[in-house]
Amino acid sequence: MRWIRRNLVVIAGLLTLAYLILPNIIVMVFSFNKPAGRFNYSWREFSLDAWKDPCGVADMCDSLSLSLWIALWATVGATVLGSMIAFALVRYRFRARGAINSLIFLPMAMPEVVMAASLLTLFLNLDAELGATTILIAHTMFCLSFVVVAVKARVLSMDPRLEEAAKDLYAGPVQTFLRVTLPIAAPGIAAGAMLAFALSFDDFIITNFNSGNTVTFPMFVWGSAQRGTPVQINVIGTAMFAIAVIVVVAGQVVSNRRKKTAAAK
Repeated sequence: MRWIRRNLVVIAGLLTLAYLILPNIIVMVFSFNKPAGRFNYSWREFSLDAWKDPCGVADMCDSLSLSLWIALWATVGATVLGSMIAFALVRYRFRARGAINSLIFLPMAMPEVVMAASLLTLFLNLDAELGATTILIAHTMFCLSFVVVAVKARVLSMDPRLEEAAKDLYAGPVQTFLRVTLPIAAPGIAAGAMLAFALSFDDFIITNFNSGNTVTFPMFVWGSAQRGTPVQINVIGTAMFAIAVIVVVAGQVVSNRRKKTAAAK
């Protein structure tokens, strides 16, 4: 009992982590299944057929490529705009600064269905044709707040004396930004970009309202679940999970090496 009390926090953390990872493990296991019917909900036998032909389901890879394209450009737009907003909110004093700081959190706190309906109303009033373009605009808008929060936290932790030292060494504004400010803010910008990409790729509610006849990968998965769940969906999910883990581990390894190099110097 004493050992349990001493390690209670660690045990609780490991149980929570296992609870979070369990659905991903199930997806991975069932990506190697060969179901008897349309629904891949019960284990039948081991098979690599789905991995050999991940695009074997009609229109699935088309919807996947569309989701990746939208997520990529939404990430670029949200990261650029969000980073500029974050720097402006931290570094400059202007009217309505406090109100803007509060408004930034509204898309994060607001239910997605409310934002989805609001964006749909906006597009309909503008006579915009619903499709990939409206999805891209909508995703950029709701990802923007998350990027601002991530970058703003990083900018607030920056030591302004480093930029002042660069100016004392005769660095111009552009040189100071590129060689001092941007490298220090890069982890926050990267975190905001990765979060925006994940949110955009995964979104269903806002996309469903503003997509028209366009089908993204989450919408394809939802539609397939009504008729039958192809094993290839589990294959794509497993591949995306593996890529995310590799990116996180690689980032951690690079960060640890940089810390060791800096400590050695």
